[in-house]
Amino acid sequence: MGLFNRLFKKNDYEQQEKKEIPISLSLETNIENIKEIFKDCDDVVYRDFLVGVEQESNFALIYVDGLIDKVLVTENVLKSLMLEARGKDPEDVKQGLYDLSMKGNISATEIKEVETLNEIVDNILVGETVLLINGYKNGMIIGSRGWPIRGLSEPQSETVIRGPRDGLNETLKVNTSLIRRRVRDPKLKLKNMQIGVRSKTDISLMYMEDIANKELVKEVKTRLENIDIDAILESSYIEQLIEDNHYSPFPQIENTERPDAVAAALYEGRVAIVVDNTPFTLLVPSTLATFMQSSEDYYDRWLIASVIRILRYIAALVSMLAPALYIAVTSYHPGIIPTQLALYIAATRVTVPFPAIIEAFIMEITIEFLREAGTRLSGPIGTTIGIVGGLVIGQAAVEAGIVSPLMVIIVAVTTISSFMLPSYGFAAAFRILRFVLMVFAGVLGLYGIMLGIILIGTHLVSLQSFGVPYMAPFSTLGRVSNDLKDTIVRVPLHKMKQRPKFSNMIDKDRMNTYDSSKNNDDSKDGEGNNDREE
Repeated sequence: MGLFNRLFKKNDYEQQEKKEIPISLSLETNIENIKEIFKDCDDVVYRDFLVGVEQESNFALIYVDGLIDKVLVTENVLKSLMLEARGKDPEDVKQGLYDLSMKGNISATEIKEVETLNEIVDNILVGETVLLINGYKNGMIIGSRGWPIRGLSEPQSETVIRGPRDGLNETLKVNTSLIRRRVRDPKLKLKNMQIGVRSKTDISLMYMEDIANKELVKEVKTRLENIDIDAILESSYIEQLIEDNHYSPFPQIENTERPDAVAAALYEGRVAIVVDNTPFTLLVPSTLATFMQSSEDYYDRWLIASVIRILRYIAALVSMLAPALYIAVTSYHPGIIPTQLALYIAATRVTVPFPAIIEAFIMEITIEFLREAGTRLSGPIGTTIGIVGGLVIGQAAVEAGIVSPLMVIIVAVTTISSFMLPSYGFAAAFRILRFVLMVFAGVLGLYGIMLGIILIGTHLVSLQSFGVPYMAPFSTLGRVSNDLKDTIVRVPLHKMKQRPKFSNMIDKDRMNTYDSSKNNDDSKDGEGNNDREE
């Protein structure tokens, strides 16, 4: 109940934040109030200075050190007010000091007015500079964000052989600009909001107005607005709070670091949720088919992409079923395999003191240890641990008689298969279900595996992502059969004339009727007609 209260109930801090404190005419009073709010915050800088011919007009700049562009503030604000304002008529300076600063001397690209200290505090914390003038009840917010950012680099989790090499980073404005660079359409809408009572994390909701389903956009907005939590530190917080089924091992919201993948999703009528402080953007709705797709599928020719996709689906089945099948065949059904192979397996397991299920669990858990250790360590060391650890431990386990050689092969193939899935979260679901099916196989053999597959299939069919069936288009063939052109295989690009229909978008046409073969025939006919005319 305590966690529920922290997540979904208003707290005292939020109630206090709602009390609007107006800006005082006295600059000294305003600074005292702000200093009280930022008590013991030594990184908040207060810069008092004088403006005017007679140097009698009091100004104050307030900002957080490290979050602003100091060159911009110095050159475009301080220098402009302290030096250039001296050439103005003294009476103009006294009478129109605020307008002179707001519309005349400050040469910043972003300036806005605020009327409360609450707005001042919020803007200071996001890297803006506040300018206050003695005798005026309005404050000026100067756009000066300039914190250090990571340069653009290729996403490590979504590498491609052919395709763009730039990836999203931890700055919201950079991410939205990378996406808009690829979607040069005024119909691309961007709605900003803040989530988190304390963190006030910036969120951008992006969608194509004339493509995305309006009910989908409305539902996403509603779920985001209903989030009541003290802090959002990463997009996974939002993913976990707005997904349909919180207990399913399968992710229902796709995440990506690639701006081209986000742009492609927007063109398909999906909605993107871009979160500040993380390079991972969320895409909704998502289905099993979208998790099995990679950006590179659309940069290769259709035949190559189709073969790779088929291999992915096979790898998913191998990753989930291979150890369970070994347990079932070894323990209950040796008669279904060739006799020579059955005798060889029996011979190799003579020295193994454990039943097949214990043997499989030992190796699978060991591989998971190596996988996690390699992930947590740096690149070269992690790679070394993965390769050397797998070889050494596998060979030593066989020689010690703990596991059979075939079990080592199965575990190795299973691990490699799991790495073929494009989405880490989706592959993790198969890793979890692998252990569940191993238990079913150890108890009931092949019948247990079939029971587990039926339960998993039933769960997948009942699962939804923002109202869209998770198994679409496989479970909705009558309604979105056209979507099969981009599922297990990908047809040639000129055959994909319509967008996927699973999200019920408004504009379903992706391209006009086009067929290169017909164009070639027409051109030949045209040449032939010209020849005949000549």
